[in-house]
Amino acid sequence: MKKILVANRGEIALRVMKTAQKMGIKTVAVFSVADRNAPHVKFADEAVCIGEAPSNQSYLLGDNIIKVAKELNVDGIHPGYGFLSENAGFAEAVENNGITWIGPGSHAIRIMGSKLAAKDAVKNYGIPMVPGIDEAITDVKEATKIAKEIGFPILIKASAGGGGKGMRVVEQEKDLEDQMKRAISEAESAFGDGSVFIEKYVSSPRHIEIQVLADKHGNTLHLFERECSIQRRHQKVVEEAPSVVLTEDIRRKMGEAAVKVAEACDYVGAGTVEFLLDENKNFYFLEMNTRLQVEHPVTELITGIDLVEQQIKIARGEKLAFVQDDLKIKGHALELRIYAEDPLDNFMPSVGTLEVYKTPEGEGIRLDDGFEEGMEVPIYYDPMLAKLIIYGKNREEAIQIMLKAIDSYEVKGVQTTLPFGKFVFEHEAFRSGDFDTHFVGNYYSAEKLLEETQEEAKLAGLIALKQYLKDQKLLRLPN
Repeated sequence: MKKILVANRGEIALRVMKTAQKMGIKTVAVFSVADRNAPHVKFADEAVCIGEAPSNQSYLLGDNIIKVAKELNVDGIHPGYGFLSENAGFAEAVENNGITWIGPGSHAIRIMGSKLAAKDAVKNYGIPMVPGIDEAITDVKEATKIAKEIGFPILIKASAGGGGKGMRVVEQEKDLEDQMKRAISEAESAFGDGSVFIEKYVSSPRHIEIQVLADKHGNTLHLFERECSIQRRHQKVVEEAPSVVLTEDIRRKMGEAAVKVAEACDYVGAGTVEFLLDENKNFYFLEMNTRLQVEHPVTELITGIDLVEQQIKIARGEKLAFVQDDLKIKGHALELRIYAEDPLDNFMPSVGTLEVYKTPEGEGIRLDDGFEEGMEVPIYYDPMLAKLIIYGKNREEAIQIMLKAIDSYEVKGVQTTLPFGKFVFEHEAFRSGDFDTHFVGNYYSAEKLLEETQEEAKLAGLIALKQYLKDQKLLRLPN
């Protein structure tokens, strides 16, 4: 493989290209009009504009991307995450055009792309699943009957869903009909598929996911877990590895379950199996993401394995160069997703120009980003600016490095989730490890963040005043 096209933008495009360059592979960037001056475009060996700013006129046009790849004699296409990364039709079209798809086969993408098909595929493998039904449902009377059998609260979920869309928690029977209609409508709007199913709502869950790797020679292994319980609107903001609550026994069992899930759909490449962990440390299969995850760097830091490099090697037909027993957890890693969002205004997107954009540096700090000072933050795409990833010898050290890095990260022109990140890493619930997916609902509010920010500003003002008075006193002293 001598040349790879990265069918993505921003920080993930740049991150894939850096590994390709390290491997001596040329890279091709594709970009929309809005991204003409983006770092991933400048970094690539070749770059081609594929359309207007909206993603449905550029990054989602698979035929255009394949056409560019063929014109430039590209050997492989890496989809990153988002956009076309979990589009089975695109994966198939890439292969049918004689180009290597750096990802799992279309069969695995199709099965795991539907939560119902995924449950069906793994049900004979002895993998624990949340009590519920394994088929789509639209009849409210039937849904009510099932909900009573399972017991309230229940969760209505879109089969084709993700990112919290088409998802509704129902506490009481009287709310079921209304919430079901809303979930179906939202699922149809977001995914073009209104299929929903019902399962028991796990009231205090932690969101734990297991990274897997599988080659084309029948070898599948796991690279331990990532804790992803700090979320807003069912979307992750903070991730860490390893999880503070898993025992070695549970870690092994979850890892073995994840491997079985991958084997159930003949998985190839890097993938992530997601689980819910309840307050009694029972775990349940949730879904599989058939791509590289946003939070993959924390796994790379604790294992020393470059996951993009492994994806490329697997796509080339190489055998995994290590076995399960070779892998060990070393140290602790944290990740904060830095979104152009206003944490004081319900995390609403914040667009504008990055008037100041100064990033932290130092030992234990890794930054995956796709922006530079002076750039516009476009309204057309996911508002993530960067990922601040920290490595420490242990969790306490990692938290301290993270807080220091947040303090030295300077962004002006847009609001970001940096203050929210600081709130999380300083909070006793996070530091003690005693938290779940309800962290934001239980502990966070714009008022609390504002209060803390004002207190910090007041303290900084007092320190500055004290220093000023001290300096003035020194100036007045006789020689």
